[in-house]
Amino acid sequence: MLKSISKKPVTYVGYTKNITNRIKLHNTGKGAKFTRGRKWRLVYKEKCATKNQAISREYYIKSNRNLRNYIKNNN
Repeated sequence: MLKSISKKPVTYVGYTKNITNRIKLHNTGKGAKFTRGRKWRLVYKEKCATKNQAISREYYIKSNRNLRNYIKNNN
C-alpha cells in the first residue's frame, strides 16, 4: 500500500514483482493514472507465493476500508 505525501493523504493498493521500480514509476508520473501528480511512500507490503494470491489479497485490502484506514493512520 502506498500513501501520498500531502496534507490530505490518500492510499493506493496494487501488486508488483518489483516494488522499488513500481514506486519510482508512480513518483515520476508513469504509473497508474490515479497515482499521477502525487508523491508516494510505501506504508505496507506483503509477499505472496503466487500471482493469484497477490491479486486476491489486493482485492481484500482494497475492499476493506477499515483495514486501509488503520494502516494509513498508523504509518
